[in-house]
Amino acid sequence: MLKTISCTVIFFVSILLVSFTTNNFHTDIYTVDAAQSSLEWFAESAIGKHNGTLRFTSGELKNNHGNITGAFEFDMASIEDKDLKPAKKKTKLETVLKSEDFFSIAKFPKSKFEIISLTAIKDVVKDGPTHSVKGNLTIKDKTNEISFDAIFKMNGKEITCAGAAIVDRTKFDIKYGSKTFFPNIGDKMISDEFTLKFNVVAVNNQGH
Repeated sequence: MLKTISCTVIFFVSILLVSFTTNNFHTDIYTVDAAQSSLEWFAESAIGKHNGTLRFTSGELKNNHGNITGAFEFDMASIEDKDLKPAKKKTKLETVLKSEDFFSIAKFPKSKFEIISLTAIKDVVKDGPTHSVKGNLTIKDKTNEISFDAIFKMNGKEITCAGAAIVDRTKFDIKYGSKTFFPNIGDKMISDEFTLKFNVVAVNNQGH
């Protein structure tokens, strides 16, 4: 009887150990290569368009037997305009974007995005997106869920992810120049939505 109980205990302990190993030790971690990755922004107003870049502070993707999760952090102080000349105009726009009217970088120096789900798209077209992504975007300590399609590729120790997400800035308490909140603003109107275009390269530096 005692021998039977001992065998049963050993059996269940073995199952727990296998389960623990499967769920934890076999998760591959891919660290974002900031030098190879890029993040661009595109915004419009009543009188024109602007575009520029942001830099990744950190980020990683985790692959647990095909279940992809991940989180990324952005340096809001790195906001840069790429379309304006001369330098005086470029600097003026960057100063406005960093001010309390927009991203308040002195108070909120970082923004982040965390993947909630990654779902494969059926009937993928050539060069089209492969996955639908849902995640939480946090700007100025306010978090909202966003969705977008992206191209995910896994190549050995590297994962690449490219796509674009449309963001409604007013959901993050950025209301300056918004016609939604200031309907009579006229030609000083700035679109509520802006686009983030990304190309992420993440590398697995684990030794196995």
